[in-house]
Amino acid sequence: MIEYKPFYVFKIVIKTMTERKGKKRELKGVVVSNKMQNTVRVRVETSQAHPVYRKVVSKRKIYFAHTEKKHDIGDKVIIRESKPYSKKVRWIVIDKEE
Repeated sequence: MIEYKPFYVFKIVIKTMTERKGKKRELKGVVVSNKMQNTVRVRVETSQAHPVYRKVVSKRKIYFAHTEKKHDIGDKVIIRESKPYSKKVRWIVIDKEE
C-alpha cells in the first residue's frame, strides 16, 4: 500500500480579543484633503523590497481619519486605529508632527 502525505500543512492560529487589546497600529502620513467635516484624508508611504528582484518599491495608501482639529493640506500627522466612525473612517488623528 502507498501512503499519501500532504505536501503542505496548515497552521491555525487563534487570537483572542484580550491579546489584541492595546495593540493598535500607528502610522505617519501627510494630509492630502480636508474638505470633509471632522475627517481628513491621509497618505501613508511605505517602502518594501520586491520578493524576487530585491528592488525597493514604495507604496502609497490613503486612509480616512477622524479629527476634531483643523489640519491643512501638507501637514504631517500621526494616525492610530480606532473604532469605526463611519463606513470608511476607522482611524483617528493623534498628533501633528513638527
